[in-house]
Amino acid sequence: MGPKDDRSEIVFFDVETTVPTRPGQRFSILEFGAILVCPRKLTELLSYAKLVRPADLSLISSLSERCNGITREAVGSAPTFAEIADEVYDLLHGRIWAGHNILRFDCVRIRDAFAEINRPAPEPKGAIDSLVLLTQKFGRRAGDMKMATLATYFGLGRQSHRSLDDVRMNLEVLKYCATVLLLESSLPDVFTENCWVSPNAITRSRSNGKFSPDEKLSRMSNPSSSLLYASNSSREETHPILSLTTCSSKAAMPNFTDTNSFDMVSLSNEMERESLQSAAAMDEKNMQALPGMSSSTAMSEGCGSSTHVLGPDDIRITSISASLVPFYHGSQRIELLHNGFTFQLYCTGLKVRFGLSTKFVDHGGRPRLSFVVDASQSLCKVLDACDGIAQKLYSDSDNRSDWKPVVTRKEGFFNYPTVRLHIPTEVSDNIAKYATEMYQRESSGTVQRLLFSKFDAAELEPLFTPGILVDALFSLDTYDYQQIAGIRLVAKKMIINDQPQHALLN
Repeated sequence: MGPKDDRSEIVFFDVETTVPTRPGQRFSILEFGAILVCPRKLTELLSYAKLVRPADLSLISSLSERCNGITREAVGSAPTFAEIADEVYDLLHGRIWAGHNILRFDCVRIRDAFAEINRPAPEPKGAIDSLVLLTQKFGRRAGDMKMATLATYFGLGRQSHRSLDDVRMNLEVLKYCATVLLLESSLPDVFTENCWVSPNAITRSRSNGKFSPDEKLSRMSNPSSSLLYASNSSREETHPILSLTTCSSKAAMPNFTDTNSFDMVSLSNEMERESLQSAAAMDEKNMQALPGMSSSTAMSEGCGSSTHVLGPDDIRITSISASLVPFYHGSQRIELLHNGFTFQLYCTGLKVRFGLSTKFVDHGGRPRLSFVVDASQSLCKVLDACDGIAQKLYSDSDNRSDWKPVVTRKEGFFNYPTVRLHIPTEVSDNIAKYATEMYQRESSGTVQRLLFSKFDAAELEPLFTPGILVDALFSLDTYDYQQIAGIRLVAKKMIINDQPQHALLN
């Protein structure tokens, strides 16, 4: 199977699998393909591809066949995974693993396949996940960063969703991306005007992935607090948000034992170990205030369509539908509708379960802000229905990312469902600011607008302590990012109580 002395080659590999069609159903490998690549010249040294017959041929559904074109007849006489396990092990064990989304998908499928035949799985010397690496280094210029999108971006043809073709395309995409990045680093002045990263963006320390104090201080132009208050002009108003309504299995990871063999592996150590949340390519627009809005009022948007603002109890489940609409660089996204109109949800008294999260970052190094609230039965009913409708359209559209439910129900706390609200950030003239309009309700009942002169996540944290009640207007934005898809609740406007619920009750 090729050189075995120092096993310094990079093995690019890909698996094609069945597509589960019901909860609890496992993936079954239908094809394994790999190439050994010289790490110094990036030339292909050896190739390997085999179809695999699953134990249960009925797992190859029509959806599965649409995804990769592998039929029951095609694998009917193919070897089982147990019969090719020695060859797969010899190819993978002790080498640098590389591939697109391998950390979340392919590595897990390989480990599961070896576990099913009661054999130890191969272990990598290191791993290079080009999805994470290119998302971090190449960025949103190529849309959702799927292999098919990257191939289209560079004019490499259509992705076949066959293992050997895909790994060769993966290598070519890496070469193209590396060339572009090399040119940009060599001629920075030429590329500055259209650079995808703001030159003033906050960055993180590479040593620990957190903001260093020096970086924070050097970026702050105003040493004083950035939080300002603007009194709401109408204190008698019941719903300031609506009166100012806006338009618009834990995967197993490979073990890393030696990741310093050569430069490409050192580079891979800088990759994020967890997927960045949700859609990096989502545009957050400035939104205009419309006085006199009520919860069922339609509002006109700049595109000429209309969006309805509804409470969970205003939603008729049978009236929910979904459609595909144009999105980024020729791609499409799913848009949810109620009675044929786009809609946003307005919920009052959402109790904060977990405060502000800054765990994930965007391409500029800024935290992607979000917090978790308890979800009422009526809200869960609406969101579960939207989830099911959007997921069905997504599956029917020949997409393969794992769908993540918008409502979280954890074992042991199933009767206490939660949802995550996201606070988007927008950048204008290289200045980052919150795209969510935020208000604070004082104990007297007075509602004041919160204004921020700069982006400072630490300043927001005290506003979202557990127990705080929040009224929120949010959109239901679908995303497909780093092979994870779902619905993302994006806060447009919020009213935050100035003290936790237990204090309000005393």
